[in-house]
Amino acid sequence: MNDDVRYWIANEPEFGKRAVALEDLNTPEDVVAATARLPGLVADGVKIVAPPTWALVTLDANNKIVPSEYAKAIKASGLKIITWTLERSGLLKNGGGYYYQSVTNGIKTDGDTMVMLDVLAKDVGVIGIFSDWAATVTYYANCMNLK
Repeated sequence: MNDDVRYWIANEPEFGKRAVALEDLNTPEDVVAATARLPGLVADGVKIVAPPTWALVTLDANNKIVPSEYAKAIKASGLKIITWTLERSGLLKNGGGYYYQSVTNGIKTDGDTMVMLDVLAKDVGVIGIFSDWAATVTYYANCMNLK
């Protein structure tokens, strides 16, 4: 966990309870360590964790986007989730890049951004999404009557 988040929790509790522990995950192997860190984050008083979008989703046997085991472990730990970022990878028909690396074989068109967003919101249960293009997230939230 970031030392600054620990500082805020210990020294500025009003701010610290809203501090977000950023998880800088780059490969599937990083997720194993992040999952192992969850009990420590909870014990340290962290309330919100922020991993990248790809770490929260995977594909089922039918190439359908579903919550990852890591996302399920976060929810089971009681931590809230903010994720990053929804739209930064370019055209999804070209694979989606870093932010879609765990679901590349299940995406075909740019419309699959909305599928991923729906899974993140409904199934993973994120409370927020950082996005370079906030219009998509805002449109989704308005259509679904989310706060």
